[in-house]
Amino acid sequence: MRLLITNDDGIEAPGLVELARSLSADHEVWVVAPDKNRSAISNAISMADPIKIVKKKDRWYSCSGVPVDCVISGLRTILPAPPDAILSGINKGANLGTDVVYSGTCGAARQAIISGIPGIALSVENFKSRGKWNFKPLADFVRKNLEALVRLCDINTFVNINAPSADSYSGWRITRLSKRFYNNAIETFTAPDGSYYTFFKGGTVSTEGDSNSDFITVNEGLISIGRIHAQPQDADDMKEKGLKLSL
Repeated sequence: MRLLITNDDGIEAPGLVELARSLSADHEVWVVAPDKNRSAISNAISMADPIKIVKKKDRWYSCSGVPVDCVISGLRTILPAPPDAILSGINKGANLGTDVVYSGTCGAARQAIISGIPGIALSVENFKSRGKWNFKPLADFVRKNLEALVRLCDINTFVNINAPSADSYSGWRITRLSKRFYNNAIETFTAPDGSYYTFFKGGTVSTEGDSNSDFITVNEGLISIGRIHAQPQDADDMKEKGLKLSL
């Protein structure tokens, strides 16, 4: 297969390097990735600023834009022909449940589907590994099962894969999205000139989900494989709302 790989952690991120190394053994791999960390950028796109593309080596390019820019630039100006699939990651940190709204990793996979190409987002979490990040087992899992994973995509669905940082996995599970609550803290500061600033401090994340949720699956040491709509979906309960409007 011809593959385009991108991420939101940046072109030098070890998860991307490991994924490209593993897949290059069997496939034609192209890398177009941000020139710096662009985490939590969601599906943002650069509309006004020019985007700088730098060739790092054969089939490896950095992009001054965001992950979606990498996908679009790769498809329209860099690759010689459309890829068979676009893979985003491997991200350092989970993209579980509500995370997919904010994730630049998922944003790139979503853009792949919008562009008519199968898209797969890949992330590793270190819930229990005490700071150790091991991307190779997930990269090897993807290499062994790439064709099957690509078939899980369709015209409006990308695949979101999360796994624990571990030396091996005991299995995998098709999962549903959990619900995440971030409990974010904000620190404020008033500068001497009177300007008012806020600083995002993060917070303790709490998660809701049953045994088939992506969060529980990864926490149990398994690989979570979810299928996510790329396009927004209409709510189908308008008649039940008893809506009455006047002009």
